[in-house]
Amino acid sequence: MDNSRTRPRVGHIQFLNCLPLYWGLARTGTLLDFELTKDTPEKLSERLVRGDLDIGPITLVEFLRNADDLVAFPDIAVGCDGPVMSCVIVSQVPLDRLDGARVALGSTSRTSVRLAQLLLAEAVGVQPSYYTCPPDLPLMMREAEAAVLIGDAALRANLLDGPKFGLEVHDLGAMWKAWTGLPFVFAVWAARRDYLAREPEVTRQVHEAFLASRDLSLTEVGKIAEQAARWEAFDERTLEQYFTTLDFRFGGPQLAAVAEFARRVGPTTGFPADVKVDLLS
Repeated sequence: MDNSRTRPRVGHIQFLNCLPLYWGLARTGTLLDFELTKDTPEKLSERLVRGDLDIGPITLVEFLRNADDLVAFPDIAVGCDGPVMSCVIVSQVPLDRLDGARVALGSTSRTSVRLAQLLLAEAVGVQPSYYTCPPDLPLMMREAEAAVLIGDAALRANLLDGPKFGLEVHDLGAMWKAWTGLPFVFAVWAARRDYLAREPEVTRQVHEAFLASRDLSLTEVGKIAEQAARWEAFDERTLEQYFTTLDFRFGGPQLAAVAEFARRVGPTTGFPADVKVDLLS
């Protein structure tokens, strides 16, 4: 990239689920071409919408709410086709007993929260009473019958704390797949339309860098898991399973899943049921 111009301001999710993408960027040296901002999905989404970032991951709900200002990158997303492992409902009772019960939302992602509410209302048939709190499982279980968790806290609840405390753990990706037969997309990568108009070449280079990073990471996934296991609460085998459970694709089946989600929740979530997703061409 031409360094006489300012580097693109690019967001990066500070969760284990995006480590493979970051790893590849570091390995290919492309990281130096970006002004990188690491944060939670919610904070990065806000920055992209505000114009403080040019390109970055954005939670699906925020992307659909701001689709007029954004163009999605094809072939790259954070999603799943079945279990996702790191977006879960943890419950002290069977889900069909949560009608009117307190459910804690410990999530920083509006998409996972909206998905959990949709599944409980329409797939399970219950209307709990929701409130937001920090993603601290013991605290949540003292105050609520169930909790929605995402990211690393969900992974811990799913693999470590849930089984230890005898709690039911329900994977949101698996529940959606069983209900609709579709994959699910939690976050997409997008560029601001104004930035794309100003820097079409750089935008495409960033897209290509993420695709190359993703591909390299998936061929070296054992190495990533080995390195991450030194610092994380999970062993190498678990991390490798997690990284290969995640689905980083964004093509036809994923677009169908986005359309289905929008159709079901759009009017109550702040975007049209038939919202148009524009892809970078």
